[in-house]
Amino acid sequence: MLTASKTSDKVIELLIVDDNQADVRLMAEALKDARVQSRLTIARDGAEALAVLRREGSYSRVKYPDLVLLDLNLPKIDGREVLAEIKADSALKRIPVVVFTTSSAEDDIIQTYNLHANCYITKPVDLEQFVRMVRAIEDFWFTIVKLPPK
Repeated sequence: MLTASKTSDKVIELLIVDDNQADVRLMAEALKDARVQSRLTIARDGAEALAVLRREGSYSRVKYPDLVLLDLNLPKIDGREVLAEIKADSALKRIPVVVFTTSSAEDDIIQTYNLHANCYITKPVDLEQFVRMVRAIEDFWFTIVKLPPK
């Protein structure tokens, strides 16, 4: 678990589900200067994401996330399946899920919104735009949106 930022008493629990280590590092780095303190939990595949969310095994003490950043193309269990599991589970379905993926395919966008994704964002390929996008997500979801209670 990583902790990013130090400018607020409120701590946002963020689950990042992504198998691309470079993207995870960039997200963590972009969140270091966030206005709101966040605690990051990283899942590298869909099976690990569901274990974190269900607090299974070594994840039994992990707090429920306030927000999930979910890549679609994951090993073991696909991101679409993870999203469907989250939104079908009465204990998890209120957790906002931001799909943050390289796919800009219309079918993926439609399918994830049909599965009740809260937001769909295509990852920029440019490093500066990627960091700007993560900060925009942080600004919107951590400072503007009222997140549901856990």
